[in-house]
Parts: sequence; structure tokens; C-alpha cells
Amino acid sequence: MDLKVFATTFLALFLAEFGDKTQLAAISLTSETGRPLAVFLGSVAALALVTLIGVMFGSVLVSYVPEFYLKKAAAVFFVVIGVLMWFRVF
Repeated sequence: MDLKVFATTFLALFLAEFGDKTQLAAISLTSETGRPLAVFLGSVAALALVTLIGVMFGSVLVSYVPEFYLKKAAAVFFVVIGVLMWFRVF
């Protein structure tokens, strides 16, 4: 395993996910249910599955679309989502 790729991925995702809707949902569910272990395990399973889908989709997509264009498309997608959230479309 490439530790540099692991560390970069961990840091990027940790910073991106810190304080997001998922974390707020986990806080809310824990306070409602009083079952922190169940909420933690459910959250970990959901995030692992979503990440697996993203990795599998990305590994297939990169064989058809050059990485340069994927990065540009991802950047545009994030900006569009941000603008839509700004105007409360989501």
C-alpha cells in the first residue's frame, strides 16, 4: 500500500467531512436514540459503502475519461452544488 496516497486520502476526506451534514445527522440521531454505538456502526457502514461505490465508479470512469477532465468536472460539480445550496435549491 502506498502510505502517501493513504495519508493524502485520509486527510482530504477528514477535512471535507468534518462538520458536514453527516456529522450533524449522527449527532442528532445519537441524541434522539441514546444509542451511540448503533449510530456509529450505521454511519461507518453507510460511509464505507458510499466510498466503495465512488472508488469502483472512479476506477471504471478513469479508463474512459482522462484524469484531467474528471478533476475539472468534479470542480464544476462542487461549484454548482454550492451555488444551488446558496440559493436553497437543495
